[in-house]
Amino acid sequence: MSHFVKVENGIVTEGIVADAYFITTLPGQWIQTSYNTRGGVHYSPITGEPDGGMPLRGNYAGIGYTYDATHDVFYPPQPFPSWTISAPSWTWTAPVAMPMDGKHYTWNESKQQWDEVTV
Repeated sequence: MSHFVKVENGIVTEGIVADAYFITTLPGQWIQTSYNTRGGVHYSPITGEPDGGMPLRGNYAGIGYTYDATHDVFYPPQPFPSWTISAPSWTWTAPVAMPMDGKHYTWNESKQQWDEVTV
């Protein structure tokens, strides 16, 4: 059994776990996705650590994800208009790197900056 998603006009609309033969009986475009692929890296299903395996299509696809047929990858919806998609991870990147000082931050789109959040 594998994970498959239905893609309509480049957007994932549905997902199922099924046998590959069963998928061939369904109408529409169904594409396999890997539960073990995130950010262009394959992770072990046992340890959750990168294992050097072959990543499948950039990211595990969820409802609302985009399927880029040119690059044969899935990526999530754009979180903010200013963010850009980055290959080979196929994840969104803010125009300013988030501070790595152990504090919590949220992106402020209107100011194009990270604002500290008190937890």
